[in-house]
Amino acid sequence: MNPKNHTPENHIKISLFTAKVEADMGSKGFISMKLLVLLHLAILCSSQDFDFYYFVQQWPGSYCDTQNSCCYPTTGKPAADFGIHGLWPNNIDGSYPSNCDSNNRFQQSQVSDLTSSLQRNWPTLACPSGSGVQFWAHEWEKHGTCSESLLKQHDYFEAALDLKQRANLLGALTKAGIEADGGFYSLSSIKGAIKNAIGYTPYIECNVDASRNSQLYQVYLCVDTSASGFIECPVFPKGRCGSQIEFPTF
Repeated sequence: MNPKNHTPENHIKISLFTAKVEADMGSKGFISMKLLVLLHLAILCSSQDFDFYYFVQQWPGSYCDTQNSCCYPTTGKPAADFGIHGLWPNNIDGSYPSNCDSNNRFQQSQVSDLTSSLQRNWPTLACPSGSGVQFWAHEWEKHGTCSESLLKQHDYFEAALDLKQRANLLGALTKAGIEADGGFYSLSSIKGAIKNAIGYTPYIECNVDASRNSQLYQVYLCVDTSASGFIECPVFPKGRCGSQIEFPTF
């Protein structure tokens, strides 16, 4: 059993369960009782094994303004808006699970009703151009499977789409006068605008363009393990931005 599931509450559940089986089956059913207890333990251990999610969105203008450049998806150039990168289970100690269930592969049929929304809000910018399916499959298989006991495939993608709409990063920045016009804005003003709109402190990840300017690249917000609401981040990723950050056009 994972230490996170090895709690007093679980000990009580196991003890009560064992006692009930002993009472119901008597000594002759001892072997069957042990099998049932092991099954119950397996159910307890299959619960979520992470502390929170990072919900990560990226600015396409910064993604494209790198040495590797970018390729627009086969559906055409995405809107000038933040796009989802992923919903990533993480732990308070800074570690994170990944590729947790190789048997649970991405199935496009399970998110067929979300496809148009995923294309708009979770577009791929990798080269060569793609439809987005490979990107979504990677995110589900690397990150989504690590929360599959809580969110099935459809739930996982639907939750991420809902979080994006609720965050509305571009709206929060625009309201504060921070626009994707190629200008420079202070890191503190960007963080402040997002926190004022959402209520929680973001982590800002920067990349560096050919002129060595820090650019607003990705915004991390933390989400509870049910993926139903934002929370204050227990820990931030490691990385640094300049005090003045470029918000490039797209």
